[in-house]
Amino acid sequence: MSKCPVEYWIWLQNALGAGARTDEILSYFSTPEKLYLAGSKEWRLSGLFTAKKIEALRSSTPSETLKILNECRSKGYNIITPDSDEYSDRLKTLSDMPLVLYGVGDCSVLKDTLNIGIVGTRNASNYGIEIAQKLSFSLASSGATIVSGGALGIDSEAHAGAMLAKGRTLAFLGCGLSFGYLKENASLRRAITRYGAVVSEYQPFASASRTTFPIRNRLISGVSLGVVVIEAGVKSGSLITADRALEQGRDVFAVPGDIVRSSFDGTNHLIKNGAKPVFSAEDILSEYEYLYGDLMNIDKAKEPLSKIEYVNYRKPKNKTEKTVEKVAEANTCEKINSVSEEKTVVKKEIPDEASDDAKKVYSVLSEREMHIDDIVRQTGLRMNIVLASLTELELFGVVELVSGKKYKII
Repeated sequence: MSKCPVEYWIWLQNALGAGARTDEILSYFSTPEKLYLAGSKEWRLSGLFTAKKIEALRSSTPSETLKILNECRSKGYNIITPDSDEYSDRLKTLSDMPLVLYGVGDCSVLKDTLNIGIVGTRNASNYGIEIAQKLSFSLASSGATIVSGGALGIDSEAHAGAMLAKGRTLAFLGCGLSFGYLKENASLRRAITRYGAVVSEYQPFASASRTTFPIRNRLISGVSLGVVVIEAGVKSGSLITADRALEQGRDVFAVPGDIVRSSFDGTNHLIKNGAKPVFSAEDILSEYEYLYGDLMNIDKAKEPLSKIEYVNYRKPKNKTEKTVEKVAEANTCEKINSVSEEKTVVKKEIPDEASDDAKKVYSVLSEREMHIDDIVRQTGLRMNIVLASLTELELFGVVELVSGKKYKII
């Protein structure tokens, strides 16, 4: 395909809708620009469009994408099309490949080779949550990039595990980047942009709905070598991802679960029907060692999950469960840090679940920007311990990277 101005890609995707079959259209017209210039008579003669689609194509023009372009510029969103260097080669093989992706962070993660999708229920059990984080930590430590959906439950723990391992991670959203969906996961998504990217097929202001997530799921499997399902019932949307993975020629893995709990019926059913059971990162990466052995540390992947420490950055699930942000707000005390004679700030207390190292790092931070070398010097901790602690604090939503290697409390 030859290069095409981005506004034509946006125009065509908006007209067809996310998830539309695009391979035959691009094969016939080559680019969205050539399609637009061909006109409605040629659209009808091609036999590729219904009357409703032709009307959608006619009812808008590429020049009307200015609002989207301005929003992306103002928010720093990347606009990725099949012409872009960051666009995934794997997505180009899909019959319903997305024409436009909007991303924030390091969007080159879309092209990572060892992408492994991790999906599961939002209402995960403690077992599922722990497995998701530990397995993702082990995979990321071994060289894999973790791909998931940025939602609560299994998705969040998968992203967190990758970041705690200082690995790469990619989140596909089922809504636009500027839409205020799952505000309680805002700190997690901000952290993801430091270790990879948050990406959406939907224009920035598009809202979430019951239909947007199943459409989104094909992208999680589409960029991945294989998909791991952790804790999913028989009606879970995660099984849609598994089905799409099979359609796309990707591998499907599943973590065995309690056979008397309905929340594991879906994963156990997958194993019964041929999905490879997973007990360690090695069970997944060994499938690709013959092709990509130089990109992974297979010995690291052999480490039992029982030896990996779980970081409980959220309150345990119960009747009074609160989000990370609400926990921090509820625990706010009157600890005042003097900035100057005229200005003081209230420093939040982090939950008791934080590690001792994270608490030590947090104790030296303030609203003033602080370079990581100064944090290392003041805490006396090793650089790798400080980095891991800062990631943990980011997940709690109490610390942010300001610029370069400087951090401050929020």
